[in-house]
Amino acid sequence: MTHGIPGMRGTDHIGFTVPDLDEAERFLVDVLGAEPIYTLGAKQADDDWMAVHIGVHPRTVIREIRFYRLGNGSNLEVFEYQAADGQNPPPRNSDIGGHHLAIYVDDMDAAIAHLHAHGIETMGEPTASRQAAEGQHWVYFRSPWGMQFELVSFPDGKAYERDASRRLWHPGRPAE
Repeated sequence: MTHGIPGMRGTDHIGFTVPDLDEAERFLVDVLGAEPIYTLGAKQADDDWMAVHIGVHPRTVIREIRFYRLGNGSNLEVFEYQAADGQNPPPRNSDIGGHHLAIYVDDMDAAIAHLHAHGIETMGEPTASRQAAEGQHWVYFRSPWGMQFELVSFPDGKAYERDASRRLWHPGRPAE
């Protein structure tokens, strides 16, 4: 038996839900630098399609879906739902399903200055990683709807890479 999904090549996209697609697009395009690619219109069903295929209340409506390219990394699939049974606030990192989206930058100081110029506050100052991730600096920030993002940079690599036979992928390095 083989391990993993046959033919798996990598992450195609990251999908997430926002309360207002126009607000999200301003943030994703103007602040993060994402490129809008295409849009899908509304989706709703009178049967149990939404529950079976997406795991939401069957009367939930997807108002619109927008797709973006974020640099040389994964694409973004951004949803706006009209949830038939209400919506919860974004999960914290410590909650089941908690998450953040990390964006690699070449210059941490310039990236932070850019966020601040757009009225986006960072969650503290950049932190220097230790142990196997030594050489990496990172800082979290939140989107206008509360989703957590992270800036990460390690232009000289991470400590684990010195002796590693295989390294994690990142946008600043050619594929191995």
